[in-house]
Formats: sequence, C-alpha cells, structure tokens
Amino acid sequence: MSDDVRARLEERIAANRAGGGEARVSHQHEQGKLTARERIETFLDEGTFEEMDALVEHDCRDFGMARKRIPGDGVVGGHGRVDGRPVFVFAQDFTVFGGSLSAANAEKICKLMDLAMKVGAPVVGLNDSGGARIQEGVASLAGYADIFLRNTLASGVVPQISAIMGPCAGGAVYSPAITDFVLMVEGTSYMFVTGPEVIRTVTHEEVTKEKLGGAMTHNSVSGVAHFVTGTDAQCLAQIRRLLSYVPSNNSQRPPVVPTDDPLDREAPELDTLVPPDPNRPYDIKEVIRHVADDGDFLEVHEHYAKNLVVGFVRLGGRSVGVVANQPNHLAGTLDINASVKGARFVRFCDAFNIPLWIVEDVPGFLPGTAQEWGGIIRHGAKLLFALAEATVPKVTVITRKAYGGAYCVMGSKHIRTDVNLAFPTAEIAVMGPEGAVNILYRNEIQKAEDADAEHQRLVQGYQDKFANPFVAAERGYLDEVITPRRLRRKLVAAFAMLETKRDSMPTKKHGNIPL
Repeated sequence: MSDDVRARLEERIAANRAGGGEARVSHQHEQGKLTARERIETFLDEGTFEEMDALVEHDCRDFGMARKRIPGDGVVGGHGRVDGRPVFVFAQDFTVFGGSLSAANAEKICKLMDLAMKVGAPVVGLNDSGGARIQEGVASLAGYADIFLRNTLASGVVPQISAIMGPCAGGAVYSPAITDFVLMVEGTSYMFVTGPEVIRTVTHEEVTKEKLGGAMTHNSVSGVAHFVTGTDAQCLAQIRRLLSYVPSNNSQRPPVVPTDDPLDREAPELDTLVPPDPNRPYDIKEVIRHVADDGDFLEVHEHYAKNLVVGFVRLGGRSVGVVANQPNHLAGTLDINASVKGARFVRFCDAFNIPLWIVEDVPGFLPGTAQEWGGIIRHGAKLLFALAEATVPKVTVITRKAYGGAYCVMGSKHIRTDVNLAFPTAEIAVMGPEGAVNILYRNEIQKAEDADAEHQRLVQGYQDKFANPFVAAERGYLDEVITPRRLRRKLVAAFAMLETKRDSMPTKKHGNIPL
C-alpha cells in the first residue's frame, strides 16, 4: 500500500473519530453526557469493539449539505463483547448533525441489525438524536421505517435494548418502543412524540420537556421506560447487568452464573414474614430477596404500577423471571397498568426461554369506574393471555390471598402452570370472608338477635373453611403446602425438574392477544 493511500485512509479514520469536532465534544461533556464513541467503549468489554461502516457518508446535495460530509455520518456502530458474549451496538453521535437520522446512517443501523439477526446476538441502541435529518426529507423518514421493520422482525428473536441518553422525539420514539427494554438517564434524556411548543400551540397546555417526557415521567407515569439511572456510565452498567440475565437469542438459554449460595439454604425469616392479620401489608420483595441467589434481584419497571413487581433473579445460578403481587401498594390488586406491565414482561421471558416464578397475594382486580371505563376487562385479559400461552417452566407460590378471577390469572394450575405451591397462610376463595358472608348469609344475619355477633361467627366459619390452602390441595390445584423457610430449596428443585420441559401451542400464525 502506497504512502499516499495510507495517508488518505488515516485521514478519513481520523475525521470519523473526531466526530463533530472539539467544540461540540466539549459541549457534550458540559451537559454531563459522554460522546457516542465513549459510550460504546464504556459499555463493551475493553478492546473488543469492531466498528462497521466507519467511512459511510450521506449523499444529500441540497441545502449546502454537499460541503458538510463527515465519515460515519452521525452514528457509530459495530460489534463487541459484554462479559465475553457477542453484542451489536450503535450509538447516535449528537456532535455530528445533532445525531439526526439520515438515509445513510439508517442503512448502517439496518445492516447491523440484519447481521445481529443472522448470528443471533443482542442489539443495543444508544439514542441521542435531534430526529430526522430535515435536509433529506422523505429519505430520512424512510430510514426510520426501515429500522422499525427490523425492530419488529427481530422482536422475540434477539434481545433488543434501547438507552435514551439525550433527546428522542417524533417518529424516533417508536424504535425504542418496539424494543424489549428502555433505559433513560435522569436530567439529560427525554422522549415525546410532540414537544412542548407544539402542545402549547395546539392544546394551550404549558409543560416542560422534563415533565412531558423526562426519565421519571416515563418510568413512573407512562411506563414507556423500564429503568432510570443518574449518569451515562450507570445506564451502560445497568444494560450490562440486564444482559447477564438473558440469552443471546431465542434458541439459547440464559447464561448460568456460578454461585456459592447453597441450593438448600433455608430462610427462617419467611416463616413470620406474612402477617397473621390478612389486612396488614408486607413487602413481597423481601420474599423474593430471601430466596434469590445472594439476595440479588434486578427489578424491572420499579417505579411504574407498583402493585405488581417484576424482574429477574437467579436460582442456583440460573435466570428466573419473577411476577409478584405487592401487598404494600394498593393491597396487591391488579389494575390496568399492572396487568399490561406483567403481560409484557411475561411475554419477554417466554420468548427467550426464561422460566417464570409467580408470587401470588392478590385480593382481586382494583374496583372503580376509572378501571372499568378504562378497560380493565381487556387489559386484565392481557396478563391472563400471556401467562396461559407461556410454555416456559412456570412455578406459582401463593403466600396469602388468592381471590376470584385474579386467582385464575396469577398462574393458577388451570392455565398450565407446572408446579403450584402455597404457604400455610394461603387463602384461596371466590372473595374475602366479609364479602362472602354478606352475600351467603344475609338473611341469617338480619334475623339474628345479635347481628354483629352472628356476622363475626359466620366470618370465622368461612375463614376456617377457606382461609387456608387445604381445600385447593385436596382437589390437586396445589401440588404442595410448604413451610415458608423451605421455599428456596423447593423452587430450585422445581425448576431443575422442569429444565427439560417441552410444551407447545396449537399450530397458528399467532394468537390475537386483546390489545
């Protein structure tokens, strides 16, 4: 290779690495943000990044763009490794044309995603963009649609994770929305379809970017995002942690992580965790952490629909997805948001061969006109549909209440759950004792000389009959009533037994989940 050719190559590579120049890089740092290249280097195992299409440039000639060409064209992409496993990653470079999407860099992203599908590796997108490149018109919009198609085709084939690390607005938001998990950085990232200015013009509402589409808004109000972190570095570390629980593709199982936590370890704290008073709350996360390897629990959607807890643990080194009612919030009832949250998580686990542990303490669906008019029937059916269609190993543990239709939904034996366990404190009934007695014994109570005493006697009788797991166990709806402290060893044994489980759905193109 001649010196001239070498010099030309080195010049182009240097231009690619320089991005938008020192001034724009400095501005990025002043905002508390890493550059695209810094993000990738922080995210991947050291020295493993192999860049693709570093010399790609746009071919737009309008609006003076012919004189503004930078190798890489505003997105850095390629492949590397996370904990030794292959991962594809692209990062929008806000220092180059504001990270705007052009036809050229959309093609880069699509090529990367196509290759990830072929080799069966996760795709991680680091979003920091001003949106579609206006100078290119419909060509940039076509680029978005090309990416949306890849997101859809890759869904359920390889894990897709989106980190919002700057602006993400307009049509750009729909690519992250299709992916499996969305992370946001507090104070520097935001997402919305239409910004505050448009809203002010059309609806006359006054709202800031942060309140409209900031990290906590989407983590706690809309449910669009699953994780919130304080810095870019924390966000990237969280993605690495998340990837450690999931397989590289839908034909593999999650990685096994060695653990020194004994498989038969007992947790005496569980014997007294569930309060004797059925109306007293407790934290279901304590049950999860007492059982998980080393007490480690990666909660997903922590700030959204807190009446349902979802996330990942390891049992004996193997990944397990957890879906649990939370008595500490809304008494653990299922509502619209919790149902959608749970259904989405269950379907991800089922798509990627991650077993499910359902922890049940549910008094029913949340009552009220807002829920009924908002479609709790339709939305609640999503969770039912998701758990019923899931073919991965499923183990349900009833810690206390399992009432009405919610009992059926939360992994009951009747929707193909493999192993159903219960604490002695479990209560399985159509409804709570008070409501049941008021319906069943209305006349007797009215005729009694001491209505209050008769009511209490009947409530106690109902509790004696149904406020325990033994009727369900007699019918085979429960496989075992267990001492709470032995829960970890029972779960480890159940999932080990189910490791070779084979199940399937009837032949069809796909079901019609009640969206």
